[in-house]
Amino acid sequence: MITAQAPKVAVVGGGLAGLAAGCALSDAGFRVTLHERRGFLGGRASSYQHPSTGEVVDNCQHVLLGCCTNLLGFYQRIGVVDKIRWYDQLTFLEPGGRASQIEASWLPAPLHSAPSFLRASCLEFKDKLAIARGMMALAPGAPGESGESFLQWLQRHGQTERAIERFWKTILVSALNEDLERISVPYAMQVLRESFLKSATAGHMGVPGVPLTELYDAAGDYIRHRTGAVKFRSSVESFRAEPSHVKLGTTDGEAAFDYVVLALPFGMLTRILPETSAADPLRQSLARFETSPITGIHLWFDRQITDLDHAVLLDRTIQWMFHKSRLLRRGDASYVELVVSSSKSLVERSRSDIVELAMRELQEFVPEARRANLIKSTVIKEVHATYSPRPGIDLHRPHPETVWPRVFLAGDWTATGWPATMEGAVRSGYQAAEVVARVAGLSDASYVLPDLPPKGLMRIFY
Repeated sequence: MITAQAPKVAVVGGGLAGLAAGCALSDAGFRVTLHERRGFLGGRASSYQHPSTGEVVDNCQHVLLGCCTNLLGFYQRIGVVDKIRWYDQLTFLEPGGRASQIEASWLPAPLHSAPSFLRASCLEFKDKLAIARGMMALAPGAPGESGESFLQWLQRHGQTERAIERFWKTILVSALNEDLERISVPYAMQVLRESFLKSATAGHMGVPGVPLTELYDAAGDYIRHRTGAVKFRSSVESFRAEPSHVKLGTTDGEAAFDYVVLALPFGMLTRILPETSAADPLRQSLARFETSPITGIHLWFDRQITDLDHAVLLDRTIQWMFHKSRLLRRGDASYVELVVSSSKSLVERSRSDIVELAMRELQEFVPEARRANLIKSTVIKEVHATYSPRPGIDLHRPHPETVWPRVFLAGDWTATGWPATMEGAVRSGYQAAEVVARVAGLSDASYVLPDLPPKGLMRIFY
């Protein structure tokens, strides 16, 4: 039970990192006040009513995998795990519409996808052989950071051009939101081992069956039901750390808290750091980070254009198609979202140019789209979607603790051991909550859940 004497914690930021920290600390008996500068929760994983279309849209499609233990635990905590739709098959579409399905079989990990992989028509036998050699090199574990990019690693390990374009690039650009020549080897290996090699369960893909903010409104309710508060349109502009408390300067005025968790994107955090020498090391670390964009193209048609719920699209600018009207179970017409990760080439292009490009490419993959009428469309560019996982950046990812004993950090860019994913964001929030709880005297506080255990032959390597 939370009492009036319970420590007061401010969580700054209503994205997944802040929500995870707020929910865990509420459970631990803290009085939590969450400040969110916008009018809805979810951060970069949110939805809102788009003004020009009148439709509720996600700012970008987000998916999760079976290996995301902390994200799934968070969904169970706030009671929304039943709103995720799970798939055990991935469809790869080539221009012209030819499809290849990748799915698990009865074989032990890491061989569970081998039969469907061997049948896949989108790759030739020499490509499959090269990929198999690459996966064998990945299975024992990731080397330390050497400054080598993953593209260099692939070339050094004899990967064919088609294998790079249609397999490695397809997976990793979507997962890490960066080009292969800018992805560090440990990041790439972590993604591939955790999601592809570790077990069949690890690779199951979950897609929210509701708009994203519906998921995270439940987290706000969770905090409120434990005597916490969620303040919308409340932007934090400064903080001042004192020995016994922290004062936050917000658009609502100044307020004192026993502890503060700053769960902000690194660019926003830089703007509120005190202009003191104590903040210089953190400021210098944050200056090392770069961002990479994601673009979502939302298209509404007057009829169904495909019976696929989602598909990977090969060899073109667009990388994924999500059939939102099927995922959300809405109507007989088609609403699709097309996703371009690491969309640097689209940032400066106009909405009309991007829609024209998307329509032209979609019609190559889905012929029925040529006969459908486009009713409306919009383009959402998340210009600073994630930090760039380039070689060497891990050295600059900070831990939750700061030079201010009552101020802590959370965010998918902190030192979680995971890349910029929803899983990484939740882990960072739990890590920050653990440190706050320990500083407050709860020495056994533990919120971060263990990784999914390896199965089959992969147990040899863990």
